[in-house]
Amino acid sequence: MSEYKIVYKGGTGEIVEKKSRFIANVFKVESEDEALEIIEQTRKKYWDARHNCFAYIIGENGQTKRCSDDKEPQGTAGKPILEVIEGAGIINILVVVTRYFGGTLLGTGGLVRAYSGAAKEGIANSSIINKEAGKKFVIDTDYNGVGKLQYIAANMDITITDTQYTDKVVMTFIVPLDKCEELKKKIVEATAGKAGIDDREEIYFAMLDGSSTSWIYLIICVNRAKKMNLRLHQDSDREHLMKWWGSSILSEKANFYIVQ
Repeated sequence: MSEYKIVYKGGTGEIVEKKSRFIANVFKVESEDEALEIIEQTRKKYWDARHNCFAYIIGENGQTKRCSDDKEPQGTAGKPILEVIEGAGIINILVVVTRYFGGTLLGTGGLVRAYSGAAKEGIANSSIINKEAGKKFVIDTDYNGVGKLQYIAANMDITITDTQYTDKVVMTFIVPLDKCEELKKKIVEATAGKAGIDDREEIYFAMLDGSSTSWIYLIICVNRAKKMNLRLHQDSDREHLMKWWGSSILSEKANFYIVQ
C-alpha cells in the first residue's frame, strides 16, 4: 500500500448513557499477541467494570480482524466498534471499550449506539496520521535557482526540509510518489536543466497537525542499509515513533533530528 492511516498516539474517550459509563481506549498495535496483551492489561486496570469489549484490525491490508462482545448481547458491542474502525480506514489499531453498568438496560439499539459512540470519541481524541510512500529529492542549484524552486514547491504543496548554502545551494524536498514526475519536469523547465536532481532514496513520511496554525512533518528516510533518519517535532516523540514504525525496521544507529 502506498498510503494508509495508522495511530500515532492513542487516546481516550468517554460517553454516558443512562448512567452507564462507556470508556474507549485506543492503542497502536503491530500483532495479535500485542493486542491480546493490552486487552488483558485493560481488564486488570478496569477490574471492577462489567464489560471490556474490543475490536482490532492488524496488517497493511487489514487482513486480521477480531472483535468481542465480552458477554454483552451478541453483535451489540464488538461489531459496532469494529465497524467504526473500518469506517475510519485505520489499520494496526486496537479499541477497547469498558462499560460500567449504570443500573438501566439499554436494549440492543442503545448498546450499539453507545459502543459506537464511545469508539468514535476515543478515535477522535487520538492522533491519526497518513503513512505515505514518497521520495526524497536532493536538488543542487545556483543561487538564481533558489527562488524558482521555492515557488515550485509552494505551488505543488511540497515540503522543503533542508536548504544548505555553500558555493551552490542544496535543497531537500519530500515528495509524494504521485508528484515525482511532475516535479522533475518543472525543475528542469525552471532551471533550463541546470539543477542536479537525486531522487533515488525512497521514503515513508507522515504529517501531523501540531497546532491550529502549523504542520509538523515526521520524515522517515530509508537507505539501502535500512538505517533511518527520523525528524521529530520534539524529542519526547521518540518512543511513540519507535512504536509507530516498528522495532523491526529501526536500527540502533537511527538518527533523530528536531524539526523547528
